[in-house]
Amino acid sequence: MNPGEIEEVLALAAEAARGYLATLDERPVRATAAEQALARLGGPLPDAGDGALASLRLLIDDGVAASTASAGPRFFHFVTGGVTPAALGADWLASTLDQNAFAWVGSPLAAQLESTAVDWLKSLFGLPQAWGGVLTTGATMANFAGLAAARRWWGERHGADVDQGGLTGLPALPVFSSGYIHSTAFKALAMLGIGRDSVRTFVRDDAGRLDLEALETALRGLGGAPAILIATAGEVNAGHFDPIEPMADLADAHGAWLHVDGAFGLFAALSARTVPLLAGVERADSVISDGHKWLNVPYDCGFAFVRDPKALGGTFSLDAAYLPSADDPRPNLGFSSPESSRRARALAVWATLKAYGRDGYRTMVERHLELAQRVRRRVDEAPDLELLGDVPLCVVPFRYRPPGLGDAELDELNTRLGEAVLEDGRVFVGTTRYRGRIAFRPAIVNWRTRETDVDLLVDVIREVGAGLLGESVPSR
Repeated sequence: MNPGEIEEVLALAAEAARGYLATLDERPVRATAAEQALARLGGPLPDAGDGALASLRLLIDDGVAASTASAGPRFFHFVTGGVTPAALGADWLASTLDQNAFAWVGSPLAAQLESTAVDWLKSLFGLPQAWGGVLTTGATMANFAGLAAARRWWGERHGADVDQGGLTGLPALPVFSSGYIHSTAFKALAMLGIGRDSVRTFVRDDAGRLDLEALETALRGLGGAPAILIATAGEVNAGHFDPIEPMADLADAHGAWLHVDGAFGLFAALSARTVPLLAGVERADSVISDGHKWLNVPYDCGFAFVRDPKALGGTFSLDAAYLPSADDPRPNLGFSSPESSRRARALAVWATLKAYGRDGYRTMVERHLELAQRVRRRVDEAPDLELLGDVPLCVVPFRYRPPGLGDAELDELNTRLGEAVLEDGRVFVGTTRYRGRIAFRPAIVNWRTRETDVDLLVDVIREVGAGLLGESVPSR
């Protein structure tokens, strides 16, 4: 290991990054030679290393060839943003400085920037500044953090400190939600020992919409015992929202904790046309979102916000002689987050918010809302596509539907089509099951995405679908 390698390594990495980003907008999302490239990166651990430059060249040649262009404008399958220029530069700096964002004493820079970034995010989303908050690795751990605070609150209502004594001897913790609840909430509940089976959902249709009357009946049936309500802001298949304000009313009336999962839907706060979807979010007890979705910062990044700034300290506190005191007034965010060793992801969050501000993000979100409506219109106009729901935000649920096929045949065809579109590689959008049907659900959250990209999305699905049937694409 030679410090003299650093300058050449950085120059090589910068050159590779420039070349990659220069072609990112037009490059295929899935590389055709990915499997062969991956194979060349395997093999046994070498006894004698190749050196920094040789190993980096191999990683550039074969790693880039094997990678998915998920930072590009045509990656629609998962809700994945790109990386803004400011966030990219700051993330490179985070790796260079290599700060541990656990405590102020270890990195005043990381601690202060995270505190500032959390305050800016609360302002961006319209959450009260008095709330507490912390950055996490993503929505899964943000849900874990928010629901950990809820679990502690629930234990206190039963006269127990569950972080010290666990859940033994306590009744089952009731968790109520709609059919919109995300799989990461179930995962968080499992990790917390509450269990996936603790969740009861109340739905009134095949889309999963909340049955408020049934929820109220269930809460009344608890006889005043505490419960956790999980509201979803931005359901993954169509971008729908639970009715947060009425759920807040029920939480107030029955003494429940309201947790809002806004992994990407919390960004609806930025546009006047979508902010009504979040009515009541400021009345929640915990709210979460993702940074590597609509904020467009690098993986990994998420946010957890809590009404009580001390709510995260119970579960995530730790004590050792060499650590700072929990009474230290300076920000020590490792005491409030699942991780103790913490990457300084606040540098990218701070930098992108400082660079583009509220107006820049509002402009981006509203442009994506328009692009989603453009896809919706093109689907409505196409004789071989079928819109499966409305489009309140940035996700468009639809399926390929040539005439003369029943639902079972359409499911089989759309399943094959989803695989064929991914294999084609020009756009990246697979399938889901929505309202009982196999469907596409492209999500538009990348700052690079343009009208030509969403038009290509529709064109490719129609073209590849027609090819599977041995037909030509029908005109409008």
